[in-house]
Amino acid sequence: MIDLIHSVNKVPIRLTDERWAHITEEHCELAGLRLEVLETVANPDRVLAGGEGELLAVRELFPGKHLAVVYRELAGDGFIITAFLTSKTKALKKRKQLWP
Repeated sequence: MIDLIHSVNKVPIRLTDERWAHITEEHCELAGLRLEVLETVANPDRVLAGGEGELLAVRELFPGKHLAVVYRELAGDGFIITAFLTSKTKALKKRKQLWP
């Protein structure tokens, strides 16, 4: 199965079952949060620049806990790379904010 949502830049972003399995194997705390991962890309609190051209959609999921979803936008297409929960907002604030 492939889920498809649109980023704030109106680019369709894919989340495949293979990618979701990879994410939940590496970050078991995200099991059961697939919809939240998709919602974070579609409606983030902010979008940050990654180090290699990827983007990080960030949304506060719980008080003090943020969900970060790493994804890439290509010409007319995109895909989710990984996702993780973090409370280390200082590290996120060091990144360039692209949106809003």
